[in-house]
Amino acid sequence: MRRLSAILTATTLLTSPAMAEMLELEKDELTFGFIKLTDMAPLAVAYEQGYFFDEGLFVTLEAQANWKVLLDGVIDGTLDGAHMLAGQPLAATIGYGTEAHIVTPFSMDLNGNGITVSNEVWEMMKPGLTVGDDGLIEHPISAAALQPVIEDFNAAGKPFNMGMVFPVSTHNYELRYWLAAGDINPGYYSPEDVTGQIGADVFLSVTPPPQMPATLEAGTINGYCVGEPWNQQAVIKGIGVPVITDYEIWKNNPEKVFGITAEFAEDYPNTTLAVTKALIRATMWLDANDNANRQEAVEILSRPEYVGADADVIDNSMTGTFEYEPGDVRDVPDFNVFFRYYANYPYYSDAVWYLTQMRRWGQIPDTKPDGWYDEVARSVYKPDIYLQAAQMLVDEGLADAADFPWDSDGYRAVTPAEDIIDGIPFDARSPNTYLDSLPIGLHSGQTVVGNEIQG
Repeated sequence: MRRLSAILTATTLLTSPAMAEMLELEKDELTFGFIKLTDMAPLAVAYEQGYFFDEGLFVTLEAQANWKVLLDGVIDGTLDGAHMLAGQPLAATIGYGTEAHIVTPFSMDLNGNGITVSNEVWEMMKPGLTVGDDGLIEHPISAAALQPVIEDFNAAGKPFNMGMVFPVSTHNYELRYWLAAGDINPGYYSPEDVTGQIGADVFLSVTPPPQMPATLEAGTINGYCVGEPWNQQAVIKGIGVPVITDYEIWKNNPEKVFGITAEFAEDYPNTTLAVTKALIRATMWLDANDNANRQEAVEILSRPEYVGADADVIDNSMTGTFEYEPGDVRDVPDFNVFFRYYANYPYYSDAVWYLTQMRRWGQIPDTKPDGWYDEVARSVYKPDIYLQAAQMLVDEGLADAADFPWDSDGYRAVTPAEDIIDGIPFDARSPNTYLDSLPIGLHSGQTVVGNEIQG
């Protein structure tokens, strides 16, 4: 029925003036995986708006139980591609965890995450926070406000536990970044201890995104970092308070990617281009006319086969606002960005940032030369495929050439200090200098041995 719906939708679209250039596809029946988060939206929109079908693709979308199952499905061929954590293709390619060469021709979005704490923790934090003239808590909130809370937990003999979605997730690295910026050590990894809790002041563990609110409510964790709608769900249910968004941690940070195996990209180059074209059109639709289509996107995502959360929960963030405490609704027009700011272009510099965080916390145990970061980034991120697909859309009259970074060398400009929570600029061309500038984290020549940092 879902495929029939896509065919009917696409038949209607084919009567419009714009006609996609049909590639000679090597494979036209595809299955893509996703996790129930609002940033899977490009896949849902490409399906529901008929963009996949315009390219001659018959696509099935399947929700996955967790990120590991999703990655394994892409590697073993059960899935042809998937909505992925940006860290997954990089980690797999360098052999951290499951080893496989995964590539991405398409970054799915910017921003979209938040950090939420329980009501108990929020009440303990509030006395140390500044209230503005409007009577609202001033943002961004530093993790330093958590320090007295952690001390109280320790005095009572209780660990302070927080959830994140996967060891190589943006959420893990953003949560660690926020904590470290507040002088709180989130712990290290080593080849012998992959818990990430060596020397930790706060204990981070994996919880699948849809289970975050229930796990918080049960008291198993005291807070978490996750994508939407699971921060807003905590507000609606009255069980927690989001204290910061990732937009406030790193303005316009990269989030998910669309991942395929390198073998798929090599064996099915035209199919890969066709998929990328459809996804670009979907993200254009999502950001068109100052997010004019977002309410329709909310309705699509609320369906059980996609995210399955109530529309009013998804609406909280997808339409340009974000609710912190109940009733404290603020304008955050860029909370979810799918196309503007060259969001889809797979920048090498984005890949380098993820790799620096893996190194910072010990997932990459030894110092690597700067050139290694560039080499890995180029082996995983494929802007040439993206631009080829974009050029086809421009030629077809379906996209504006001004919306794509044709002259980019794959590296963004240096992220300025004012755009990052710790005030430390990020230059992807000098990853080791950047790592050495971070007060908490492994520096050049350092490794984790046992429970100690040596070097």
